[in-house]
Amino acid sequence: MAAIYTDLEGKRVLVTGGGSGIGASIVRQFAAQKCKVAFIDIAVDVSQALAAELSTQGHAVRFEKADLRDIAALRAAISRIREAWGPIDILINNAAHDERHATADVTPEYWDERIAVNLKHQFFAAQAVLPDMQAARSGVIINFGSISWMIGQGGMAAYTTSKSAVLGLTRSLARDYGPYNIRVNAIAPGWIMTQRQIDKWLTPEALKELELRQCLKRRIVPDEVARFTVFLASEEASACTNQQYVVDGGWI
Repeated sequence: MAAIYTDLEGKRVLVTGGGSGIGASIVRQFAAQKCKVAFIDIAVDVSQALAAELSTQGHAVRFEKADLRDIAALRAAISRIREAWGPIDILINNAAHDERHATADVTPEYWDERIAVNLKHQFFAAQAVLPDMQAARSGVIINFGSISWMIGQGGMAAYTTSKSAVLGLTRSLARDYGPYNIRVNAIAPGWIMTQRQIDKWLTPEALKELELRQCLKRRIVPDEVARFTVFLASEEASACTNQQYVVDGGWI
C-alpha cells in the first residue's frame, strides 16, 4: 500500500508522456492521491484506455494528445488543461525516448529531433506553467533525467547529452524560481522494467549485467519510480529543491 499525502488531494498535476511506461505509473499514483491528473502523450489508444480506466474508478483524469516536439501543440494542450481545470500545481516532465543511434549515422536533423524529444519540451512545458505558479507562490516541477550519462553509456550520444542537460535545466529553474516557493528537482531513473524495456533489451546477458551492477539484485519497476515522484511532489519533501535524485537500485 503506497503512502497517502493529504496535501496532494485536489492538486492539478500535469504529466508528459503519461500514456505508458513510467509515465502511466506516475498518472496512476497521483490519481490515487485524489489529484486531478492531466497527461499529454502522442499514443492515442493506450492513453485513452488509461484515462477511461481511471475515470471509471472515480478519478479525475484527462488525456490530451500532442506531439511534444511541436511546441505550439504542447502549449495548446496545456492551455486546454488550464481552461478545464485551472492552473497547474505540479508538472512532471517525464516524456522521453531512448532510441539507440550510432554516432557516425547522426545527421543534424536527427540530432535536433532527439533533443526535441528528450529535452526541449521540458523547458517549454515549464515556461508555460511557471507564471501561474509564480502568482500562487507555490509549485513543483520534476524533470526526468537518466543515469545513462552518469555511467558513460554509449550508443546514443544525443540521448545521453539530452539527459545530462536536464540537470542543468533543473538547477537553473530552481535557482530562478525558488523565491516564489517553487521547487524544481530532477529524477534520474536507472534501468526500469517497463514493457518496452523488457521487450527490446531484457536478454539473459543484460540480466547478468544488471545483477552485477545493481546493489539490489532484482528488477526495479515503474511503480517504484512513481511512488518516489509522488513523495517528491508532496509537502513531505518541502525543503527539497535544486537536486537530482537517483532511483536505480544502486547501479551507480
